[in-house]
Amino acid sequence: MRVRQYVYFALFSRHTSAEEMARWLGIEPDETTVRGSRRTEPVRPISHSWKIVCREPDLRVDEQISRVLDRLRPHADRIAELAERLRTEYEEHGGAVLQVVRYLNDHEESPPSDAMYPESPQEPNPLGWHLTRDVLDFLTATGAALDVDEYDMA
Repeated sequence: MRVRQYVYFALFSRHTSAEEMARWLGIEPDETTVRGSRRTEPVRPISHSWKIVCREPDLRVDEQISRVLDRLRPHADRIAELAERLRTEYEEHGGAVLQVVRYLNDHEESPPSDAMYPESPQEPNPLGWHLTRDVLDFLTATGAALDVDEYDMA
């Protein structure tokens, strides 16, 4: 089975821009998004997000998560402060999330690599992943939710 996946940690808000979040944290994001309203007049963003992302294709999900969190752990206190502020000020429209996105049976990707598509049972399975105690502790400390989206592209 072909699997394409990526992971990101995001801070999101209805009102606080990604640029403001970056200034607060002192960390430049890998990506930012601004999702607009359905109205064209006046256009008002309904969601800003600041993201640290791992899209390395030959890693399991838990390895991608480790790469992202290794970059964020030194800043966990500031991330937790900002996430709490966003959550408090904007209720369900602000906070932090660790997002896992997986496309199963994805035929648009290049041929599989040996690491993601093992030939022997001893090699890692791209479908299996787990969260370590360290990951759970980081999510708890920052008040982040875990969101996993999986899409069957068959």
